[in-house]
Amino acid sequence: MRAIPSLTVQLLLRRFALLLGAYALLRLGFYWANRAVFQEASTGQVLLAFWHGFRFDIAGLLLLNIPFLLLSFVPSYSRGWQKLVRGVYLVLNATGYMLNIVDTQYFKFIGRRTSDELFTITGDIERQAGQLVWHYWFLVPPFLLLFALTWYFYPMPPTHAVARQRPAPRRWLRFGVELVLVAGLTVLGIRGGWQLKPLRTGVAFVQTPPSLGHVALNSTFTFLKSLGSQPADRRTYFASREALWPVLAAHYPAPRPTTTHPPDNVVILLVESFASEYNGIENGGQGYTPFFDSLATKGLFFREHYANGRRSIEALPAVLAGLPGLMESSFITSRFQTNELHGLGELLNRQGYRTSVFHGAQNGTMGFNMFAGMVGVQQYYGLSEYPGGSSSPDFDGHWGIFDEPYLQYFARELTKQPQPFFSTVFTLTSHEPFPVPPRYKNRFAPGGLPIHASIRYTDYALRQFFRTAAQQPWYQNTLFILLADHTSQTLRPEYQNTLGSYKTPLLLFHPGRQLPPANVHRITQQADVPATVLDYLGLGASRQQLLPFGYSVFDTAGQGRALFLSGGSYWLVHHDFVTELTTDNRIRLYPYQTHLLPAQPLANPDPAKVRQYGDELKACVQLFANGLADNSLYR
Repeated sequence: MRAIPSLTVQLLLRRFALLLGAYALLRLGFYWANRAVFQEASTGQVLLAFWHGFRFDIAGLLLLNIPFLLLSFVPSYSRGWQKLVRGVYLVLNATGYMLNIVDTQYFKFIGRRTSDELFTITGDIERQAGQLVWHYWFLVPPFLLLFALTWYFYPMPPTHAVARQRPAPRRWLRFGVELVLVAGLTVLGIRGGWQLKPLRTGVAFVQTPPSLGHVALNSTFTFLKSLGSQPADRRTYFASREALWPVLAAHYPAPRPTTTHPPDNVVILLVESFASEYNGIENGGQGYTPFFDSLATKGLFFREHYANGRRSIEALPAVLAGLPGLMESSFITSRFQTNELHGLGELLNRQGYRTSVFHGAQNGTMGFNMFAGMVGVQQYYGLSEYPGGSSSPDFDGHWGIFDEPYLQYFARELTKQPQPFFSTVFTLTSHEPFPVPPRYKNRFAPGGLPIHASIRYTDYALRQFFRTAAQQPWYQNTLFILLADHTSQTLRPEYQNTLGSYKTPLLLFHPGRQLPPANVHRITQQADVPATVLDYLGLGASRQQLLPFGYSVFDTAGQGRALFLSGGSYWLVHHDFVTELTTDNRIRLYPYQTHLLPAQPLANPDPAKVRQYGDELKACVQLFANGLADNSLYR
């Protein structure tokens, strides 16, 4: 006998389907009101964005309607109770309708779907409520119409069901099974599926063009997902954006002359936990990276380089978009992840480059696949794309594919890509628990820390990669940029300070031609990579579409800088002083020495330097904090 869902489940499904239909109309209205933003998208791409939107609709609606779902399973079909359930349904979803309808216009101002920033402007809304309603009166009729249609088409139980106040005893088992099933599907729907991480706002932007992510999203989802996130503290060090720009000390060097040879490929090797403490070239030959040490003598090795963050999830925004990690939460998982952001993927796509990111971990790890799409990278390769995936003998049993086979795979895949290409690979073996393949168990000495053997293995994997790459047709016309995501375990006392905990290497290597001259003792940071790549490729005009936090390492007009957040303080590194902006807005100055920061600041620093560097750091912090809050990082 065919199983038929109970009346409770039938009503629940029909009521939820009504909401999905309403959200399809809301998405259509949002798209139509902002169609100029999405004019570069084809009809097929827009339709695909609408299709992707159902996933966010389901998640957002389930989050919003949890009280309604709970009330729906109270075993009563009385008219009074059902009217109460309908009232809860209408009140909850009227809020969602309002958010989405208001966003058709609010989006024009902030460039992203609404999040919990509404709570930060509640006072302004209250004061201007009358004016806002008067000015945006045309939003009221669609809201009232949609609300009326929802009320009218809301499914009520048939009259004959009213007498069945409770399930018959023989139906309690069925009732329990349906309750568990609906609860499980609700959790699955809110997570957005079986993937590694719960559905995030940024997932919407992994499509072409990325701007269609705003169409796929709905304001209910973005608002509810942002609740509980740490709001950004606004800064008012400068009276206006115009006042802080000159103090940033950011400038755009003249474009380099166009070369006659074909454009070079660019490969970024972002090596997990590859801290300066572990190499020999920075530590008097005492290290665990013989290959890297030898390679560093053949390229431009920058000895005063610092990471912009202490977590892997903060590295990609810095390296691919020039965005340092100047907030406690990561940009990728923050409520700002849908903000306007221009990265190397987008900018090099316009120049005919094939762009890609490779990471041997499970797809979705740390949102790297999502972020790659957000900055315009065309293709992401994760564990799912690796032959055999997690069933491969190359899987380390923890994070993903061991570095040696994955870098070999990376080299082979690059050969398949049309030139010129821009590609980034993020290694993973030198991450806790620091595994080494069983067949190399006795080959790499353990060292004083668990990570040391893993670093030795990763260095060997890099050697094998370059050996394979050297045999490929693209090798001689490729710029390699090798750097770390962050530091890790420490054994050397000289690195055990605030500055030392961010000290990582930066190497530029080109096997086919001499690199432009550069000061290898200038201060550099991860956020310098985008400007450096564009400068090297002679795309200086595109530099102005990047954030002003980083410099090109080939820029001879300045000495460089590095920015990071540590211990609640903001830090600015220059060649002569390290500047600290404390949580209570005090400026402290420390003398600079490579990866060494004194325990105490200078007692009587030069007032001119305090003012100069203090203002520069404050300008960076204000632009970062207010720029994220207002979606106005760019000029």
